[in-house]
Amino acid sequence: MSATSATAPAPTSAPAPAHAGAGASAESSSKAIKPLVPEEGWGVLHLFYRIDRLAWETLTADQQARGRARLQGVVDEVAATEKFRIIPLSMLGRADLGFMIVGPDFHMINTVEKRLGAALGPGVLEPVYTFLSLTEKSEYTQSEEFFVEQMKRDEGIEPGHPDYHERLAGIRARLRSYTYDRMYPTLPDWEYFCFYPMRKRRGPEQNWYAEPFEKRRDLMQGHARVGRKFAGRVRQLVTGCAGLDDWEWGVTLFSRDPVEIKRIVYDMRFDEVTHKYADFGPFYNGLPLPLPEILSRLLLV
Repeated sequence: MSATSATAPAPTSAPAPAHAGAGASAESSSKAIKPLVPEEGWGVLHLFYRIDRLAWETLTADQQARGRARLQGVVDEVAATEKFRIIPLSMLGRADLGFMIVGPDFHMINTVEKRLGAALGPGVLEPVYTFLSLTEKSEYTQSEEFFVEQMKRDEGIEPGHPDYHERLAGIRARLRSYTYDRMYPTLPDWEYFCFYPMRKRRGPEQNWYAEPFEKRRDLMQGHARVGRKFAGRVRQLVTGCAGLDDWEWGVTLFSRDPVEIKRIVYDMRFDEVTHKYADFGPFYNGLPLPLPEILSRLLLV
């Protein structure tokens, strides 16, 4: 799926590795442990929980207050950490509470995960679904050579043309920005959130990986054209999880109106990449909100 990507300004190189304990308390990370930062991309962890009401009600009012403060403290620390982002979510339907964590250091991601799960007290937060993935660039992005040839074919601009070098610089800047946006995203502060996992089929008659690269690339370009119709209305982050989770990709969508999520997913069902080659997992929908508001809705205040 392709819509407007979650974007960030594009520098000329990838961000420097972040320190594992930056912005976190002493209990969250050991200074003796070196940061575990991927060669490229950032870690992404989706966490969805159910509240165990019985476990919560066994706590005293003071214990409950301390639990709320601990949970808020973890969220605040992550939010203050360079290159990290955490989004608290009031979930609709399948879970009560969710978090999306994005950042470069897997030790910190792991530490935050454990602290979040324990913050409200023993057994209060029950994991419903988790998903670990990495931001990644698309292998099907068209190359510089493709756009240079397109410019020559469509506009007659080639080496020697007075506008050639300026246009070539623009092509390179767009490709660099697109790649950076996928690898090191800034997440939008929009009102609606949707996440689902997916994979490409590997059946005897519908095997995505048995198709020639050129065919897969052309199909994905058509897939992207459908998504671009939703530019400005839906933002997406597609992350890879081969070897990290049970699926192959995670798709996180943000919008200002839930109907836009419904529309883009529906429209994509008619695209060949989806109807012929794609399988989907469960959909998790939520509302990005300040943590105190979420706790109030959950009747934990």
